[in-house]
Amino acid sequence: MGPYAKKVICEELGAPQNSVVNCTPLEDFGGKHPDPNLTYAADLVTEMAKGHYDFGAAFDGDGDRNMILGKNAFFVTPSDSLAVLAHYLECIPYFKETGVKGYARSMPTSGAVDRVAKAKNQTCFEVPTGWKFFGNLMDAGRLSLCGEESFGTGSDHIREKDGLWAVLAWLSVLANQNCSVEECIKKHWQTYGRNFYTRFGKFFIV
Repeated sequence: MGPYAKKVICEELGAPQNSVVNCTPLEDFGGKHPDPNLTYAADLVTEMAKGHYDFGAAFDGDGDRNMILGKNAFFVTPSDSLAVLAHYLECIPYFKETGVKGYARSMPTSGAVDRVAKAKNQTCFEVPTGWKFFGNLMDAGRLSLCGEESFGTGSDHIREKDGLWAVLAWLSVLANQNCSVEECIKKHWQTYGRNFYTRFGKFFIV
């Protein structure tokens, strides 16, 4: 994932070279756990908490999962991330051309995106855990955006979750709305309400 992130974020978008860290592919991930969450991306959380940066993101080794952070390490849950992208999907050029066909989430993911779908008169599918179920909806032309609570986000531009795409989508939303990550999330909560859920092993309370 590292070389792709460096190519897109630094070379294409013009961010400083030090904007991307831990980007050299290593067999053992440099002795670190590759999952992008608050526990295993603690170095990023600590750095973002200093308040020097407005936007932070973490990926796993192959880049299919992502975690979004705002200034002062403001954490965006995967469920809220999906819902916010659903709300602003039309501001992304790809969807201006293709239109929005529907949303989907895995069963353990909170119902935040369901509220967006209802407000926008879009279909929202709840599927079992497993990305193949999203792929089936894409093949049927019923899906534009999907996500799961385990930090996976994707759209119908590719039949797989795509963490780098999710980060670029977030940057598009922030540029369109001219706001911070925290402002964007809190505005979303004011509009739709806030969903809470917790996970115990393989069980969820939503």
